[in-house]
Amino acid sequence: MSDMFLFGVVPYLAVALAVGGTVYRYRALRSTVTARSSQLLEGRMLFWGSVPWHHAILVILVAHLVAAVFPGTWARLLGSPTRLFVLEVTGLALGILALLGLVVLVVRRLSLVSTTGAMDWVVLLLLLLQTATGLYVAFALRWGSAWYLHTAAPWLASLARLSPRIDEMAVLPAVVKVHAVNAFVLVALLPLSRLVHATVIPLSYLRRPPQLVIWRRAPASPKEVSR
Repeated sequence: MSDMFLFGVVPYLAVALAVGGTVYRYRALRSTVTARSSQLLEGRMLFWGSVPWHHAILVILVAHLVAAVFPGTWARLLGSPTRLFVLEVTGLALGILALLGLVVLVVRRLSLVSTTGAMDWVVLLLLLLQTATGLYVAFALRWGSAWYLHTAAPWLASLARLSPRIDEMAVLPAVVKVHAVNAFVLVALLPLSRLVHATVIPLSYLRRPPQLVIWRRAPASPKEVSR
């Protein structure tokens, strides 16, 4: 019964909340669809946290989606032991890079408490859980690129067909189940957090005239100039 709820009900509830909540936020609270950047407060740690995190996690997400949407192509890619080994090592390296970047972002947030809300901390903790469990799976449950193709990928495809195959996930270890369910929890929080900025496609930037930021500072005193 718990597997039925976790893998047959939670995904649909999460997607419904994400879609409905995001549409409502765009229509009623459009000005809040932003990450509320705090780069002006501090930039160096933002760079060393954000760049590794975003680059690594995007590649990992694309790999998950490709395996689920194009299982035949993914299976042919894994047909060579060498390619399988390279994918496993690459995935592990990307997971480590994502975790390190996320840790830097969490440490950075500790110095920006005044601009960090409760939901920000919830999302950061869930992202840490997702990254840590994914990294553990990649390290402890070897050859995930292959067994994912025969377990989680068919389950995701069955969700799209509105006929969830619960049995595919029921046999997996608990850490994999936590990883899968937590992913949909993050999807559900999309319209309730800064994560909603991921839905923004900045097409307006292509036609917007360039902007120049000018700092307005008081003129330096003669003493300061002499220094």
